[in-house]
Amino acid sequence: MATKKSGVAFSGTPEQKQQLDAVIAEYKNVGGALMPVLQKAQDIYGYLPIEVQTMVAEGLDVPLEKVYGVSTFYSQFSLYPKGKYKVSVCLGTACYVKGSGDIYGKLMEKLGIEGGECTPDGKFSLEACRCIGACGLAPVITINDDVYGRLVPDDIDEILAKYE
Repeated sequence: MATKKSGVAFSGTPEQKQQLDAVIAEYKNVGGALMPVLQKAQDIYGYLPIEVQTMVAEGLDVPLEKVYGVSTFYSQFSLYPKGKYKVSVCLGTACYVKGSGDIYGKLMEKLGIEGGECTPDGKFSLEACRCIGACGLAPVITINDDVYGRLVPDDIDEILAKYE
């Protein structure tokens, strides 16, 4: 089943399921276990699709609604897969004033995805973030650990070509 925003079907392995089952067993009767189990589940799968949330809910005997609530409340959790290359556009004040919104729009156009999504081939994911502390380089994007600053929309093709 493909998730709506990702375009990528969930494809957990038996090994991942076994790892998650072991984590759930370890925390089964521990108070406040939901957060650490979700953190470890995300470490195992890379994100928390509904299939993983369901396994956690059933394993900990917690309502799925509660698991979903925690998964969507905390920004550390992602319901959608991340691409091999995680593109993040700073929309903090300095970057936004200098045109990061246009850069974000150009990235959505070039990648064919919206913010929070992953390309169907799993290569790129796109997200907006708040200030990353590189205001002197505004506007800024990061791709994994690479930082690109003082950008204009016309720079995007050349930058993405480095990752093709």
